[in-house]
Amino acid sequence: MLGWEFPPFNTGGLGTACYGITKGLTNNGVKVTFVLPRIPKRFKEKNSLEIKKESERLNIIIAEEETNIKKIIVPALLIPYITRTRYAELIKEGKQPSKGELYGEDLFQEVIRYKELIKELYKKGILGEFDIIHAHDWMTYLAAIELKRISKKPLVVHVHATEFDRNGMNSGNQRVHEIEKEGMEKADRVITVSNYTKGIVISKYGISPNKVITVHNAVEFNNCQLNENFEIKKHDKVVLFLGRITLQKGPDYFVKAAKLVSEKIPNTKFVVVGKGDMEAQMINEVVRLGLASKFLFAGFLRGKDIDRAYKMADVYVMPSVSEPFGITPLEAMRNGTPSIISKQSGVSEVVNNCLKVDFWDVNEMANKIIAVLKYEPLKKELRRQGSLEIKKFNWNEPARKIIEVYKEAMKEEK
Repeated sequence: MLGWEFPPFNTGGLGTACYGITKGLTNNGVKVTFVLPRIPKRFKEKNSLEIKKESERLNIIIAEEETNIKKIIVPALLIPYITRTRYAELIKEGKQPSKGELYGEDLFQEVIRYKELIKELYKKGILGEFDIIHAHDWMTYLAAIELKRISKKPLVVHVHATEFDRNGMNSGNQRVHEIEKEGMEKADRVITVSNYTKGIVISKYGISPNKVITVHNAVEFNNCQLNENFEIKKHDKVVLFLGRITLQKGPDYFVKAAKLVSEKIPNTKFVVVGKGDMEAQMINEVVRLGLASKFLFAGFLRGKDIDRAYKMADVYVMPSVSEPFGITPLEAMRNGTPSIISKQSGVSEVVNNCLKVDFWDVNEMANKIIAVLKYEPLKKELRRQGSLEIKKFNWNEPARKIIEVYKEAMKEEK
């Protein structure tokens, strides 16, 4: 399995999904070797972890972390949600590479360098024996295609997001689009996280519907029991935005709706959890609209702090412009928090006990937020029904569907 985000090296939903899928597969008897690019020490990012033990061979780390899961961590600048601009900044900040650390001059060269690194790992026998290749999103596709070529093993690519999603349904970067298309074309099977994404793969990339299979995501259940009395809730209602602050997630629509809500319910606080390239723009808009005293920016959170944010909130809002799936509403339901979600999301296909709205309809979004804040019976019913519905969303079922996809691909390859 080739991915570029896996806990604790994660900043978004892809890492959560990769972990859940991997655990679900191992629960069903599949052995997984997960190859994960990591940030070299010289290019440390704010939320990255320090690597202390390294192998002499190719400067990699091999860890048998859990039953049936082997993680191979390799040095590559394929950072979660990295942009071409940020990649260039990291290379500039890192100055001259040290011996043995010749990284690509730009992000696309780094993707090619990663492909060659995976090829070398295979030839040296470090990847071990495997039956199938499973690759997540575009930065791993070229490596996966090369691994398929030299190993003669079938390839499954997993589409968690496309360049159209990341750019508000515009085509975005042509090179990324080409790599995505090549990966889907060379794959034996294509897994999409929703029918919404399946439609994009077929219509925008020209992939045959016969080899595209939808497998919806799920949520990891934890034992986080929090009975905390939050000081903020003694005087204010709390509305939560949790996600990357990027065009795709619709933070600008959240701010517009917040303005309308605050006019009707002045004692409302809007908590924003996450980081992203639109953060400064979002803060400026909050100030421009006179909402500075109403907004709290919490930054990037992990683990139990995420659960605390959900439990603190009276309602969670996901106003995504284009959301292939969206695990966060499931996390909210897991914590007993009512959700309002964009109709332009994959999760809206499978969740019933939430309120749904078009991302662009800020008036309706505000009306739904106000309704949850004002009417306690509505809030209680959403919480009660959501807590019942969420029990069906565990990773074992998606894993079983993925295993069937593997079997089909391997059968066809023979």
